[in-house]
Amino acid sequence: MQTLKAVFLNCSLKSSDETSNTEGFIHDVQTHFNQLGVESEIIRLADWTIGYGIEEDLGGDDQWPEIFEKVKAADIVIIGTPLWLGEKSSIATLAIERLYGSSSTTNDKGQSIFYNKVGGTVITGNEDGAKHAAASILYGLSHIGFVIPPNVDAYWVGEAGPGASYIEAGRDNEFTKSAIERLAYNTYHLAGMLKNNPIPAEGNTLE
Repeated sequence: MQTLKAVFLNCSLKSSDETSNTEGFIHDVQTHFNQLGVESEIIRLADWTIGYGIEEDLGGDDQWPEIFEKVKAADIVIIGTPLWLGEKSSIATLAIERLYGSSSTTNDKGQSIFYNKVGGTVITGNEDGAKHAAASILYGLSHIGFVIPPNVDAYWVGEAGPGASYIEAGRDNEFTKSAIERLAYNTYHLAGMLKNNPIPAEGNTLE
């Protein structure tokens, strides 16, 4: 089997000159991917100029097409987001909207370009909202053609109110560590299965 490729879309509101707890979480998933031989890359979307809209390319200084090329090359796409006011970040919403803008693009069999790609999500934050955000993200990915394995909504939330975030307080949480491992292995297993046995182009083409 060919080497699997994963891309993490880090939807932190912080650019790369600031510490991102979401990226710290992603690094813990990468530890498993490295052991499994999965090549992975993190894209910090706050570092890029991404236009608003439901289009594959909005022209001008829009850098989304460069990011989308990395998504097209990936077997596994994982959206990472912090929680703000119990919701996924505005950048996570933007990323899903831009992915949706390519949902009518097809692969060489006439299926959505996202067919045979596996999706997942990682979420960090204080208080609550992780399951709500995961439901929104995973539904969005499934709706446009991604395959969603079981248990690919790994998250960590701290206590209510101000307090320590994931890097400082969450890495020894046994529930979260188990969730990270399940996410890594289940995306790996299912992506490998789809690489060897793609979904047949029968009753699901767009052309």
